[in-house]
Amino acid sequence: MFSIEDTRQIEARGSTVKTVQAQTDRFKKGFPWMKIIGPATPERGIKVLTDAQADEAVRYYEQAQIDGTCKFVPASGAASRMFKDIFSGLALLEKGEDTPPDAAVSRLAAHIEQFAFYRPDCFGQPSDSQAYRREVAEKLLTDKGLGYGSKPKGVLAFHRYADEVRTAFAEHLVEAQDYMRNPDGTANLVVTISPEHKPLFEAALEEVRARYEQRYGVRYHITFTFQDPATDTIAVDERNKPFRTDDGRLLFRPAGHGALIYNLNQVPQEMVSIKNIDNVAHERLLPLTARYKKVLLGECARLRDILFGYLRALDAESNPGAPSCRSLCDRIESFLDKELCIQLPLTPDPAARVALLRSKLNRPIRVCGMVRNEGEPGGGPFVVAGKDGSSNLQILESVQINGDEPRSRDILARATHFNPVDLVCCLRNYKGEKFDLLQYVDEDAGFISSKSYQGRELKALELPGLWNGAMSDWNTIFVEVPLETFNPVKVVLDLLRPAHQP
Repeated sequence: MFSIEDTRQIEARGSTVKTVQAQTDRFKKGFPWMKIIGPATPERGIKVLTDAQADEAVRYYEQAQIDGTCKFVPASGAASRMFKDIFSGLALLEKGEDTPPDAAVSRLAAHIEQFAFYRPDCFGQPSDSQAYRREVAEKLLTDKGLGYGSKPKGVLAFHRYADEVRTAFAEHLVEAQDYMRNPDGTANLVVTISPEHKPLFEAALEEVRARYEQRYGVRYHITFTFQDPATDTIAVDERNKPFRTDDGRLLFRPAGHGALIYNLNQVPQEMVSIKNIDNVAHERLLPLTARYKKVLLGECARLRDILFGYLRALDAESNPGAPSCRSLCDRIESFLDKELCIQLPLTPDPAARVALLRSKLNRPIRVCGMVRNEGEPGGGPFVVAGKDGSSNLQILESVQINGDEPRSRDILARATHFNPVDLVCCLRNYKGEKFDLLQYVDEDAGFISSKSYQGRELKALELPGLWNGAMSDWNTIFVEVPLETFNPVKVVLDLLRPAHQP
């Protein structure tokens, strides 16, 4: 299937022919449907805390002994999808066609002064004309003005203040100094970006670093990291044959955010907060945002300490068949069922039971914020049947669930919450050693999607998502957080929402 020239191309990317062959085979056999037991709800699977319990979680985090914290911010890719509707409107206007008042480009022009990126010297005097709508779109998207159509979302102006305009990246810096500050006054951030965008992020950092460090009394340690080209996956045509460009070369595509598990695996700190680059709000909402991020951190530290305590207790038991060990195993199984929705298969042999419990306890930990489902697109929390006969909590996308199956449709209909990608992770084991996160990925939890290249249809392969299959075998807790803490900017008009206005 692969020529000598293909092999050179594959190996130059840091991959192997065996890996690429496995990817092409995956297109042919597809991915299995996830076996869902039920939705995670407040009745089972989602913790809904009282104000007093939330206060206790915050206190637990503030008093916990943690070997370093880090904010991990996926920020790769350009903001082109954020402006998809504006590009479409501009194409119509360039053809001389009119856009209706409710079109995205019309609403953009009508409210242009409310956006943080508005400058009179760039956008001129607002008007309701078609010509002005075209001018606004051109100035926003192209090199005739701001050139936002080809820039990364993280460096775009999101919020206006009395004395400054902040990018999404700057808002993450402000958040980090609040709830991710280490005892020594540092705040660590790992930001995943595309290599071509590094100068833009470096400039955005240097513009505010000194000012923020002085204002907030913090020292930032920022690492920009790239998705490894070796994690890109091969594209295939509609017959599942390797897709080739006009010059005969194989086409590889970024494999989605699941590839970032390799980047997360390099983080040295014990506890990590993960939140997408576009999920930020005006600083006036920071007290609420920080409170519930600390709640998640506190719940993560609490779960860590309980699991570590059980593992040390198992270490102290020398006889798996002794009454004390059986009693300990009973308590562990009860805890796993109640707190983590992990129900285990019956294991009559005492030694095998201890070994199974140890394997379930000694895993990376994640605590995920969940919001009430208000119709936003994306994944949700479910109780899922594992391959070893046990159950656990998972975040699934709709494409992983067989919508043609009546039982699965019923479970989806009963789902109450949505995944806003707001999670906290513990990356160390009870002996203080770093987990190898790659050992906990479910390779059967990827996606196949339809894409195009220069007008030609193709199939693309996405690796198991970072907070989906890449964390499939982690110990997981879902905690309800207020909807007000979830403020993504998926399209430019989202910046008109109250959370992004002064």
